[in-house]
Amino acid sequence: MEKTSLKKDQQITFALSEGASCITDAGFDNYRFEHIALPEIDFSEIDTSVKFLGRKLKIPLIISSITGGGNKSEKINRSLAGLSNDYGVGFAVGSQTCALKDSSLEKSFRVRPYAPNSLILANMGAAELNYGFTIDECRRAVDMIDADGLILHLNPLHEVFQRNNTTNFSDLLKKIERICEKLDAPVIVKEVGYGISSFVAKKLADAGVYAIEVAGAGSISWSAIEKEASRDVVLRAAADSFRGWGNPTTECIESIAKSVKNVKIIASGGVNTGVKIAKSIALGADLCGNASAFLQKIMESRSECENFMETIMMELKTAMFCTGCKNLEELKKARIYKKSLPC
Repeated sequence: MEKTSLKKDQQITFALSEGASCITDAGFDNYRFEHIALPEIDFSEIDTSVKFLGRKLKIPLIISSITGGGNKSEKINRSLAGLSNDYGVGFAVGSQTCALKDSSLEKSFRVRPYAPNSLILANMGAAELNYGFTIDECRRAVDMIDADGLILHLNPLHEVFQRNNTTNFSDLLKKIERICEKLDAPVIVKEVGYGISSFVAKKLADAGVYAIEVAGAGSISWSAIEKEASRDVVLRAAADSFRGWGNPTTECIESIAKSVKNVKIIASGGVNTGVKIAKSIALGADLCGNASAFLQKIMESRSECENFMETIMMELKTAMFCTGCKNLEELKKARIYKKSLPC
């Protein structure tokens, strides 16, 4: 337990450093809304709410998977879960893989008492299905935290640079399909910061996945975090070469929305303002997620996190007002344009 806790605590520290950011841009600045000077709606009547997995959210946002088990993680999970409950947004725990192997770490993830009304999502590594995990571990992950759904995360690039890595990703699609068939809870598949393309999303949708969290490039770079955690000269040099790797968030959203019709889309990866949430919805997302900004704010104070949440809410509502959209269904049809980029 001590080694696992230490590793998770180190990852939190590295994730908060400037060197952890991806050098690829998420792409939101490449898009602009048409400003509607005559919105013909009442600002006070704008409805930003959405239903997802039977839960009503005040805004289309989840606090995305941040950290797994550990001393710091337990406090962070409880604080952010409580925030999610107070503000009517969702909360996804970090990877429960460690707790599924070591039951002493389960308490780090048990956030339901702090968020009785929140959308809560469980989480484990999809690659673990090639290392002995079965439907039983998936059920345990969900039951452990009384979750509304299960995230299976894909992290091939991250695994290459991790210690004690799990890099066998062969034949995972068939196993994910079986989990979708047998698990009572809906399955969400997400990346950890390099994006899910429409090519992969189509396969996952056909396998029965309920939602895709794109987690595109534009926020944290896990190769950069693992570089900082390693003393291996070769690994550090190789990891640094991938700091700009990945599919930008906006490209993932737009391409999946256009070509994959039977799956929900969660936009994450640099979605750290209400305007970016609005743009994500207009590009085709159903829900949005953010991890790094909430991690940074909660490490400062609860009040900083509350200010951040209220700012996001105001930004989203203002963006809807200035595009003439009184609810999220109308926002999906808002006039948004890709800017002409210089040659």
